Amino acid sequence: MKDLTHGSEARLILWFSVPMLLGNLLQQLYNMVDSIVVGNWVGKQALAAVGASFPIIFLLLALFTGISMGSNILIAQYQGAKNTECVKKAIETTYLYTFWGSLILMAIGFFGAGPIMTLLKSPDSVKPLAVLYLKIFSLGMLPFLGFNTVGGILRGLGDAKTPLYMLVLSTALNIILDLLFVIVFGWGVAGVAFATVLSQAVSLVACIIYLNYKHELLRVKFTALSFDREIFNLSVRIGIPSGIQQSLVALGLATMTGIVNTFGTDAIAGFAAAARIESIASLPAMTIGMAISTFVGQNLGAGKPHRVRKGLRASILLSAGISALAAISFYLFGNSLIKLFNSDENVIRIGTTYLRILGPFFIVFSFMFMLNGVIRGAGETFIPLITTLLAMWAIRIPAALLLSAKLGLTGVWWAYPTGWFVGSIISLIYYRSGKWIDTFEKIHGKNRGQEEATIH
Repeated sequence: MKDLTHGSEARLILWFSVPMLLGNLLQQLYNMVDSIVVGNWVGKQALAAVGASFPIIFLLLALFTGISMGSNILIAQYQGAKNTECVKKAIETTYLYTFWGSLILMAIGFFGAGPIMTLLKSPDSVKPLAVLYLKIFSLGMLPFLGFNTVGGILRGLGDAKTPLYMLVLSTALNIILDLLFVIVFGWGVAGVAFATVLSQAVSLVACIIYLNYKHELLRVKFTALSFDREIFNLSVRIGIPSGIQQSLVALGLATMTGIVNTFGTDAIAGFAAAARIESIASLPAMTIGMAISTFVGQNLGAGKPHRVRKGLRASILLSAGISALAAISFYLFGNSLIKLFNSDENVIRIGTTYLRILGPFFIVFSFMFMLNGVIRGAGETFIPLITTLLAMWAIRIPAALLLSAKLGLTGVWWAYPTGWFVGSIISLIYYRSGKWIDTFEKIHGKNRGQEEATIH
């Protein structure tokens, strides 16, 4: 397990982020490979169907992800304080609510797929395929959430390498099954959905076997797990705002998808392809933001708040540099990137426009994620919720509706950076106030002491 409380802040965050980034890239490769395979071997309707399903999957997972994030923050803080007993209780509690939460989400996704796609006004050429993909994916909620929960716990403890190794196995298997089920068996959209579910299930089993042999603290013995209500309530208190935030993001994405749906199949397919590429490009900022959360949690838990400011500065510089490279790549190679998914000229034009408009503003996006990473690491998740509420629902969606009426699809794309600017400003104001450190002290009953001034 990695101790982030000693040594160079920049070096620690960088090397802790690298395996996390590789792991997240592999995770995104799941959806990307699904889209590439169906887009090239099935057609643009299938590509649009997979893309239309993604916001709904994101929405189903959002609230659960928030509570898990609360658990991971607590685990990082307990680990920093060397409180092994509380670490163990938090892990076992997380295992239990992951199991029951997965079953609930499975039922919602499977039985609600049809009505949801109708609500989003999916075109008739896309809707049946999107419903099929969503139903099959929902059947895999338990392995999907179980696999991601174990990875989150390990990262909270400072181990980012083991989740990476498991993701390598999962991604390789997913690619093989995608090609087998779609190209050889001809299962179409159902094939890529089954490939994802089966690869996650195999990887979860491998992960549990590994943990039971290698990590006494993380052993999964279902008959011996204990549920700690106090830790669960604390996880919910920290995590629910993040869960609501993720839900608002997912609902916002679904709403934006609904706006795009009104422009037809080509628009949905171009949006789906571009969104997959954008999700890859945004991963460095999101990953470094996750790393800074663990870094902040451990250092506050260890009583070293003076290291937070240095860690934030290093994170901003690193993520800004990567974001600039992404913007340049979008401008130079946007056409070629979209062609990976589909060869239709209109689909390529729509997707390329999306990438070239959003690319220059990735630096703003990364700045917002670094600030929110620090704030979450202290256990303050309400402010990121407010940031999302205002940036997404008060700015982006109204702007998309207004601008799309005047500029068409291009107006929808321009709505994205407007929300990022607003979110960055709100997060910066709150970070500068220093109130997030008060939240940490309230959770753990500590006094601010002499080091408050070093944080600002």
